[in-house]
Amino acid sequence: MKIAVFCSANEHIDPDFFSLTDEFGKWMAQNHHDLIFGGTNQGLMNCIAKAMHQGGGRVIGVVPSLVEKGGRMSDYIDVHYPTDNLSDRKDLMINQCDIVVALPGGVGSLDEIFSVAASNSIGYHSKKVILYNMKGFWNALIALMDDLDSKGMIRGNWHNMIEVANNIDELTQLIQQES
Repeated sequence: MKIAVFCSANEHIDPDFFSLTDEFGKWMAQNHHDLIFGGTNQGLMNCIAKAMHQGGGRVIGVVPSLVEKGGRMSDYIDVHYPTDNLSDRKDLMINQCDIVVALPGGVGSLDEIFSVAASNSIGYHSKKVILYNMKGFWNALIALMDDLDSKGMIRGNWHNMIEVANNIDELTQLIQQES
């Protein structure tokens, strides 16, 4: 499978997020999945690319020109797709992947998660997002989604578009169900 991973490009975050991301990248490589990611050499993005690359997995980097010009492109990319901007990057990643996993991330990751979910909700595709809820990172978002649902703001069951994995075993099981 081609797994798109949305995640933080920040370095100064909980160190446990790095070790859990490394573990996931190694699992992806061992199970012959391809990684599609945003292509930066920072934070969890570079961490998962490095784990995949070192494990013999194929790393597909979808890299905006601004990232390349700024010298922030990962050294672990096997296949490089340059893009003009973040919107193009997001569209290409979504179109190329089979499933999306969201590791801890910020505004960019939220944008990407909801782009996948919104386009799924109106029938553009049936791809799911799995929130890897490391150390409860996504708990506030899960509560928000439940609140929106209770107020009738989400058509259908949001869990049909966004699933939650609280540990690596749950995550790998959800991925295997989709393959």
